Amino acid sequence: QELLRVMRTIDDRIVHELNTTIPTASFVGKVDAGQTCKELYQSLMEAHTSRERIIKSCIAQTSSVVKTLREEREKAQDDIALLKQLRKEQTKV
Repeated sequence: QELLRVMRTIDDRIVHELNTTIPTASFVGKVDAGQTCKELYQSLMEAHTSRERIIKSCIAQTSSVVKTLREEREKAQDDIALLKQLRKEQTKV
């Protein structure tokens, strides 16, 4: 979850990046806007791919915990604390 929070800051910076990479009329001849936009696009695609990988990893880890808790719940159906923890993990997924 912490990694996702950090990665969301990349999205928050998109507007700033666009404003600083796309040249104004006075700088059009000094900067290759096409190349700059292409590099920005590649950076964003890498960030989104990485985010997707992290989300899937988080889901897999949490699903594993849910599976383990379900198995424990089958053995101890009267354990209220275990039930609460199971519900919490299910909600997270």
